[in-house]
Amino acid sequence: MANYEKMYDLFDLAMAMQESSIGLSLEDIKEKYNVSRRTAERMRNALLIYFPQMEEVETGERTKRWRITQRSLNSFISFSAEELAVFKTAIDNLKQSNLKEKADTLSRVELKLRNLLKPEQKNKIEVDADELMKAEGLVLHPGPRIEIDKDILSTLRQAILSCHHIKMAYQAKNTGRSHVYKVIPYGFLYGQRDHYLVAKHSDGYDNGKAHNFSLQKIKSVEILPDVFDSSEFNLQEYAMESFGAFHEKPFDVEWLFSADAAAEAENFVFHPKQQLIKNPDGTLTVKFKAGGKVEMDWFLYTWGDKVKVIKP
Repeated sequence: MANYEKMYDLFDLAMAMQESSIGLSLEDIKEKYNVSRRTAERMRNALLIYFPQMEEVETGERTKRWRITQRSLNSFISFSAEELAVFKTAIDNLKQSNLKEKADTLSRVELKLRNLLKPEQKNKIEVDADELMKAEGLVLHPGPRIEIDKDILSTLRQAILSCHHIKMAYQAKNTGRSHVYKVIPYGFLYGQRDHYLVAKHSDGYDNGKAHNFSLQKIKSVEILPDVFDSSEFNLQEYAMESFGAFHEKPFDVEWLFSADAAAEAENFVFHPKQQLIKNPDGTLTVKFKAGGKVEMDWFLYTWGDKVKVIKP
């Protein structure tokens, strides 16, 4: 978190230097960020690298002050839809991890970034960022790091955003051989043990059902000229039928948490449409409907004997 805080402080300092008509001195920086004079100098020098237009303000005083003009700040900073979407994903991740204060802080940074967009770019980038967020599916849960080819992921996002079919080489789980499929990509589901591309076969295979393709097993991607209507599939509804990222026919789920684990369990969102029932004996009943028995088993294992499966 230390690196994030340093980044935030530098960005905040650049904004403060832009907003101040008389500029900021090293003493101002020391007091604002509660740092030593040496650290204040390093912060100023770091900004000088990115804003060589930073000007020293003549105030008639012995104390030196520095300012960044609005034009310099705006001309230097530009953002892509993907970068803004990453902020949204991080904010949702923090909220899900019960870190609301940090989520609120990052939300303020994200709002400042949006306000820096040039008027002619703002609408398009914001719309594209929102579309990418819809395509991201469930938020990534804490767990082992999964390595995914960045170029493949970038191409998939481009295809999703532009609503184009793709041709991909996909490695079969059992044989290890690669097969070429033409599919309609709708978005991603991020799970604890694997991440998936949610897509349908372009030729209507399997009655046009959506399938989860492991991102690790996608070896190459080519964007095709064929286009699709993104409104024909609702990724959020599809995701809500699952527990984690494993998709199967939904079934009724009922878990009973012991009295000594009820308070902790009550803070969890096990499923977006869950029902929590506080029982007279202090236990907690959790009900929802979803598929994903394997994912549920992995998760429930971490609770040991503090939870009992009533259904199924």
